[in-house]
Amino acid sequence: MSIGRKQLGLLALAILVAISGYLALDRWVLHGGLPDGLVQVNGRIEGDHVTIAGKYPGRIQELLVREGDQVTKGQVLIKLDDAQTTARVEQARRAFEAVEAEVQAAHANLAVLKLDVPLAIEAARAEVIEYKAKIAKAIAVEKEARSDAQRFRELAEKDQATRQQWEQAEMRWDVAQREIAIARAGLDQAQKGSAQAELGWKRLSAKEAEVTALDRRRDQAYAGLEEIQSMLTDLTIIAPSDGTITTRMVDVGEVVSTGVPLLELVNLDRLYLKVYVPEVQVGKVRLDLPAKIYTDAFPDRPFDATVRYIASKAEFTPKEVQTPDERVKLIYPVKLYLNENPDHRLTPGLPADAIIRWKEDVAWVKPQT
Repeated sequence: MSIGRKQLGLLALAILVAISGYLALDRWVLHGGLPDGLVQVNGRIEGDHVTIAGKYPGRIQELLVREGDQVTKGQVLIKLDDAQTTARVEQARRAFEAVEAEVQAAHANLAVLKLDVPLAIEAARAEVIEYKAKIAKAIAVEKEARSDAQRFRELAEKDQATRQQWEQAEMRWDVAQREIAIARAGLDQAQKGSAQAELGWKRLSAKEAEVTALDRRRDQAYAGLEEIQSMLTDLTIIAPSDGTITTRMVDVGEVVSTGVPLLELVNLDRLYLKVYVPEVQVGKVRLDLPAKIYTDAFPDRPFDATVRYIASKAEFTPKEVQTPDERVKLIYPVKLYLNENPDHRLTPGLPADAIIRWKEDVAWVKPQT
């Protein structure tokens, strides 16, 4: 029985349709039921957890937050008993104030010395000059008086002058000699005073060294005060960043040790979905690619996300990770950071599916089950 041209045409069309359908089916299977340009992954929503602990041991006096509370950076979370530390702060403050008073007095004395020493030296030097001038004058007077005494003695011997005139001249000479002796004694004292005044520079240097030592004592006392004040400040535990309290490990009245975890904080505005991409598909994924996250709680409300992290090394597939192909052995951890988390609907621990688009012209579709 022969086949007509019309029948041959229908048979050829059927074969083409079958081949096209097979290719489409093969493409659908190879890409996990998604169009080429999309990658489907799943994982759990996570956040950057911050464990809050105290730097110093103590008894919890106030606990100002509970699980689920929204906190802002710098907000007071816990207050530890600070009675003893407050007393130590007061003690350190008084010690500092005492040293500070000594420093102020020493600086005042030093300032006086800096003015007094040069003036004293100048006055002593002037006195030395003055006595040297007195000596020179006394010597001149003595020379004249000696000459007069000699002349009147010669005149008296010739009866050309009275004995009284001679004696008076002798007396003036004696007085002039005593004036020289007095002036020289005064010069000696003035020179000693000048030398004593010059020692003022050494006293000034010693006072400066004393002031420097007091300054250091003051700085040490202030450092001790700051250290105790810092300890007092650290007994009030504040939030290191904005976030939500997810875990509380302690209660009022408990005595905690240094570094013991007290609270756990997570920033719900910085959540990400940690997923695992099979080795055969990781080459399609790159940083800054857009993604959409779907959760069972909000199946019709996808959340926009962005690829922000791709591991540089592959890992063996953990047992809890589900992949479309169970033969997949190597996977790459990838983090999809949420662009926003309106009303903080998403929280750490929620399972979710995601679609990563690596071709811009491909339309978004929901994850395939």
